[in-house]
Amino acid sequence: MINDDERIALFLDYENLAIGARDGLGVAPFDFGPVADALAERGRVVARRAYADWSAFDEDRRLLTRAQVELIEIPQRVGGSRKNAADIKMAVDAIELAFARGFITTFAIGTGDSDFTPLVHKLRELDKRVIGIGVQSSTSALLPPACDEFLFYDRLPGVEPGQPARRGRARSRVQATSVEPPLEEEPAPAAAEEPAPTDAGDPAHLVTSTLAGLQRHVDGPVLASRLKRAVLRKDPTFDEADHGFRGFGELLRHLEGEHVLQLRAGSAQGDPEVTFLEDGSEVDEAFALLVDVVRQLQASGARPQLSGLKDHLRKRRPGFSEKRYGFNTFLSFAKAAQARNLVGMAWDQTTNEYLLQVPD
Repeated sequence: MINDDERIALFLDYENLAIGARDGLGVAPFDFGPVADALAERGRVVARRAYADWSAFDEDRRLLTRAQVELIEIPQRVGGSRKNAADIKMAVDAIELAFARGFITTFAIGTGDSDFTPLVHKLRELDKRVIGIGVQSSTSALLPPACDEFLFYDRLPGVEPGQPARRGRARSRVQATSVEPPLEEEPAPAAAEEPAPTDAGDPAHLVTSTLAGLQRHVDGPVLASRLKRAVLRKDPTFDEADHGFRGFGELLRHLEGEHVLQLRAGSAQGDPEVTFLEDGSEVDEAFALLVDVVRQLQASGARPQLSGLKDHLRKRRPGFSEKRYGFNTFLSFAKAAQARNLVGMAWDQTTNEYLLQVPD
């Protein structure tokens, strides 16, 4: 039943997230999409609020408005701390909503600031589940243990780290006395002009990435009805008819025939259990392709880097996607190969990148 879904209220300490993503990951403007997708896999987001002095986040304001996020203005105050004003307003609004909207089961708090730890404790006292969201490099060690679940933004599918900003350019939001745009304005148009991924628009990509997310944090089997609701939360415009299928069940049967996933009898007729193939032959073939590509690059005298490696695989196998094998990111696919001792991975401080090699 749809009422079994979690009802989530999202509160974003936006300046903390945006500056953390810019300085720690080189992501600017802040990409809200991966956060929205991660929460859509967990339930219905019934409220979205972000708190900041929006005069400092002009591009972000437009992007968030398109994502249906309510923007709460915390204006610059001369001689005062904008940070404290935002923190207090966000905490008061969260507690008020917890009492006024009893049907909300989960609060998602986007921040890395330990000042919100008392808020997390109070929400849990009120029998609310709390999901924290923060950038790993700017998240206090005190905050994640206080939450029921904590999502590091860096690890969310779809987050592509760029070149981190120099620390010397970072501006403390507590000591700021003037409003300056904290995010770089030039890269934004270039990002918008990047070509869409090869698997964009492919229903298999959306279905398998959603299934992988559900399997990671849902107890018990994933039924087709639950998978369809999660898919629609990620993309409300999704319609299997646009891809030539008369129903979601027909799409799933097609993907089963393509050896993308597997269907089993569910608890109710017409609502099968959906899972990835237990037969590891196709996964083994994908790992073999990875090993072969890495070995070939090594033979040419190069030390293969993780970034760009997926493009080499796609040259050998057009349409390759780790989602097909149940991995949400290419990094997790590579780490799975490392766990099987098929490839070695080492972090290189000079290039800020994983380097791969095939063991002798």
